[in-house]
Amino acid sequence: MKRKSFGRDRGLSLRMLVTSGLLGLLYVVFAAVLFSVLDVGLVPMLVIVVGLAFFQYYTSDKLALLASGAKVVERDQAPELHAMIERLCALGDLPKPKVAVIDTDVPNAFATGRNPKNSAVAVTTGLWRRLPPQEVEGVLAHELSHIANRDVLIMTLASFFAMLAGLLSRWAMFFGGGGRDRNGPPVWLVVMLVSIVTYVLSFILIRTISRYREYAADRGAAVLTGAPEHLMSALQRIASGMATIPQRDLREVEAMNAFFIVPTNWRSSVGELFATHPPLEKRLANLARVAREMGRPVGV
Repeated sequence: MKRKSFGRDRGLSLRMLVTSGLLGLLYVVFAAVLFSVLDVGLVPMLVIVVGLAFFQYYTSDKLALLASGAKVVERDQAPELHAMIERLCALGDLPKPKVAVIDTDVPNAFATGRNPKNSAVAVTTGLWRRLPPQEVEGVLAHELSHIANRDVLIMTLASFFAMLAGLLSRWAMFFGGGGRDRNGPPVWLVVMLVSIVTYVLSFILIRTISRYREYAADRGAAVLTGAPEHLMSALQRIASGMATIPQRDLREVEAMNAFFIVPTNWRSSVGELFATHPPLEKRLANLARVAREMGRPVGV
């Protein structure tokens, strides 16, 4: 396997493509239904939505770092962390991202940024302290795979259509008033029902895409480091480590769960359908399969 390929899985890529296509189709149908029953101005809404999408796209890295309390550190402040990221970037032919540290005992990490040239990788002090170097490297490789796969861009686009659907429904409710279709139910009822169905389906599809991106990043990390077992043990250590963290500390960072390599609520009873990350046991099983493909059999 070539490390630059980040371990592309055709089956996984196809599933992501199909899911993205379904999401796009859902929003096309949603817009078509709304515009068939309402007389609203499309141009003003598109200007607002596109403006919000561009703002999200160009400020995603800064907003994520600000929300998490991460501080960008220079090489002299964290030489080992910088050296590890530089080595992985060289292996993956990636530009070096900004390096940030979050001062919390919760062991975790995340990546953000609209493209490889404008990105950042943040790690918590808890992760750096609790994990051995080879496992930290596995985690960093996972985050760099997210950057290489342009996952922030993909999720921004997915959220863009959800935002468009949301604004369309609000616009319709506000300006549609209590109007009634001549031969059908009230306009507001049609809009409300379509909006609810669209929201629920998009919620599920966006989280499905998110879970697929995690599988892809896991695979990319395994290929980049050449040692899937390191990421496997890192995921297990992070999950078990969070069990020892006070709930108050976990709540302080739970807003970043969609970004983290392992969410703080990874043992939640909420069904997989509504989760942003795959179950830990499935990620470990997938990494074990990748390890066998690479000729590095490992147990789960």
